[in-house]
Amino acid sequence: MMKKHRRQVFFSGIITAIGISLHNFPEGMAVFLGSMKGLRVGLNLALAIALHNIPEGVAVALPVYFATQSKWQAFKLATLSGFAEPLGVVIVSYLFPSSLSPEILEGLLGSVGGVMAFLTLHEMLPLAFDYAGQKQAVKAVFFGMAFMSASLYFLELSLPKDMSL
Repeated sequence: MMKKHRRQVFFSGIITAIGISLHNFPEGMAVFLGSMKGLRVGLNLALAIALHNIPEGVAVALPVYFATQSKWQAFKLATLSGFAEPLGVVIVSYLFPSSLSPEILEGLLGSVGGVMAFLTLHEMLPLAFDYAGQKQAVKAVFFGMAFMSASLYFLELSLPKDMSL
C-alpha cells in the first residue's frame, strides 16, 4: 500500500513538473519582451517571476522527495522544470528578435494559466487535503492567492504608466 501511495505522489510530482515547465516557457518570453520595452520593465518582471518560481520549485520538489526520499532527485526535477524559462528566452529571441504579437503572448499566458489551474485543482489540492487536512489546505490556498494578488499589485505599481498588466 505504501509503495502504491509513493508511486502516486511521485507521479503527481512529475505531472506538476511538466505543467510548471509549460508554465515557465511563456514566462521566459514575457521577461525577454519586457526587457525589450526597457531595462526597468524587464528587471521588475524578472524579479516578480523569480519570486513566484520559489513556491513552484517547492511544489515539484516536495512530492518527489516524499516519494523517493532523495534530495538530489527532488532538486534535479525542480531545477529541470525551471530551465523551461531560459529556454523560452532563447527561442523567442531567436525566432522573434524584434517583437512578438501581444495576442500570441497573451494566448500563451492564458493557456498556461489554465494548465496551472488544472494542476492545482487536480493534483496539488487533493494531496494537500490528504497530508495537511482540509482546513489547513484551504487556508494555504487563500494565503497563496492573497500573496499572488499582492505581488501582481506591486508589479503593476512598478511598471511604467504606458505598460500595464
